[in-house]
Amino acid sequence: MGGERGGSNLTPDELKKLEEIARKAIREGAVPKKRSIFISFSSEDLNEVNLLRGQAKNENSDLEFIDRSLQKPFDSKDAEYIKRGIRERIRQSSITVCYLSEKTAQSKWVNWEIRESIALGKGVIAMYKGDSLPANIPSAIKEFKIKLIPWDHRKLSQAIDAAAKKKR
Repeated sequence: MGGERGGSNLTPDELKKLEEIARKAIREGAVPKKRSIFISFSSEDLNEVNLLRGQAKNENSDLEFIDRSLQKPFDSKDAEYIKRGIRERIRQSSITVCYLSEKTAQSKWVNWEIRESIALGKGVIAMYKGDSLPANIPSAIKEFKIKLIPWDHRKLSQAIDAAAKKKR
């Protein structure tokens, strides 16, 4: 049973045609590319950000990215050392996603991370959870007119792709 064709129901010509279709799709960008993302957020929102990271690993999600953001804070009080470390993570990314909550505007680092992302030519988008924006938005979001989107896998995935195509 199926021994002559190696268990495949496709002829060699059919396999070759499928291979050509796949190569064309890859060349034309029809196959989604994993983006390198830096997530900017208030440390108080780590649980929410970890949920986002987990959703990006779910095979059934439209959301897919390589997380370049910090998994844990730098163990230092030296601001310049911390900036160098964060800057390198942003440099490795193509997009910065800022997670907005009621705590984000008070973060010591979020405005700097957004400004640094823009200075390095990275695309930046901001995402919020729920039906409405937080009352306080980081000043860099307003200053650079950063696109604001709700936490929705499809919308976030589309915004990440759009931001990657038209980096600042």
